[in-house]
Amino acid sequence: DQLLLTTEPLCSSPFAHLYLTPRVYHLPVFEKSFCEELMEEMEHFEQSSTPKGRPNTMNHYGILLNELGFDEGFITPLREQYLQPITSLLYPDCGGRCLDSHKAFVVKYDMNEDLDLSYHYDNAEVTLNVSLGKDFTEGNLYFGDMRQVSVSETECSEVEHRVTEGLLHRGQHMHGALPISSGQRWNLIIWMRASQERNKLCPMCNRKPSLEEGEGFADGFTNHSKEPLHTSCVLT
Repeated sequence: DQLLLTTEPLCSSPFAHLYLTPRVYHLPVFEKSFCEELMEEMEHFEQSSTPKGRPNTMNHYGILLNELGFDEGFITPLREQYLQPITSLLYPDCGGRCLDSHKAFVVKYDMNEDLDLSYHYDNAEVTLNVSLGKDFTEGNLYFGDMRQVSVSETECSEVEHRVTEGLLHRGQHMHGALPISSGQRWNLIIWMRASQERNKLCPMCNRKPSLEEGEGFADGFTNHSKEPLHTSCVLT
């Protein structure tokens, strides 16, 4: 907890409401020393022989934080104690008050690997994207409109992403990452999910989900017909 910058006052301060595109917010998340230590740990894991999964279907380079056992002692308390008080105020209309699971991962951009990330939306109700470092130039994020709006009717806005700070946004808000022009960049992404919302309609396939049991938080759906289980939608 000592590594986290105070977030509670942001809910009532002007800082929490500064955005360059609607409902995308900057907020301080970690001390710089913590970002450096986390990246060092990621590099050790990356270089190890331990089996690793891809962070998602778009990023080729990165690490799933549950593979390091970071959910219970790190990401879950961050979501429950620090982020949900903020998302409850900023995103009550899209599950911000009832976030009950997540998928957390680190992605890496490098001149010899992934340089950018194309226009997309997230498998999340609310997303936190934290810039960890290292030394890099360019590579800002850009945001369009919600995914239901045609690309031809959308104007994108570039948003500066400073190291140690997070960008908080709705998961269905279309966005992408511009290419870095030098160096190496690491980002921590937390897809926060609300089963109360996604149990009604899968955010990826736009249909009532057909569920199968998954490991851990799976895709954030829950089956309440018996003991609540986190499940995945087999249609996506």
